[in-house]
Amino acid sequence: MKKYFFILMFVTTSTAIAQSGFGVKGGINYADNGELTYNDFSNAGEDVLEGGESKMGYHFGVFYQANLLGFFLRPELVYTTTKSTYQFNQQESEYNVSKIDLPILVGTKILGPVQIFAGPTLQYMVDNDFEGFDLGDVKEEFTIGAQLGAGVQLGKIGVDVRYERALKENEAEFMQLDGSRNGPQRVDTRPSQIIFGLSLSL
Repeated sequence: MKKYFFILMFVTTSTAIAQSGFGVKGGINYADNGELTYNDFSNAGEDVLEGGESKMGYHFGVFYQANLLGFFLRPELVYTTTKSTYQFNQQESEYNVSKIDLPILVGTKILGPVQIFAGPTLQYMVDNDFEGFDLGDVKEEFTIGAQLGAGVQLGKIGVDVRYERALKENEAEFMQLDGSRNGPQRVDTRPSQIIFGLSLSL
């Protein structure tokens, strides 16, 4: 009996692992890079918090998905750009961020081809640029976030939508290009974003 049990476990595991493999992915994302903080001397020198307007960015990368016993583990390596605009001193400036993301997702199918997933994502800041301002280094190049999403897998083609939120506070200070600076000024580099993705299993 024990022999047949191990044979059954081997066949089941082998079948599940056989469905595992590498793939490529890409898509678009709408990100809110966080609040802008500056000192407004026209308003008694009070600190002003200004929310940004989400703009379209993009991402592309690779993934490996391991399927086992109704669940899957999916680590990804993704290059991501995010954009948002801010109104500052009656002018609009665009804030651009590029980073390397490493989501580690765990998921399962819930109904036919529909699947849900969630997990942490490790993030490395590659570059950031604030139009019209001299932007300093971010406090932390490495941060951590979380993703939650759902998708549909049709053969080798997958489509999903996700929500991502950074979990660790991270800011960068800036000043105007002419060197003037109205008190402490900084921009939050923690993005929250909606991600639309398309993947192809190889």
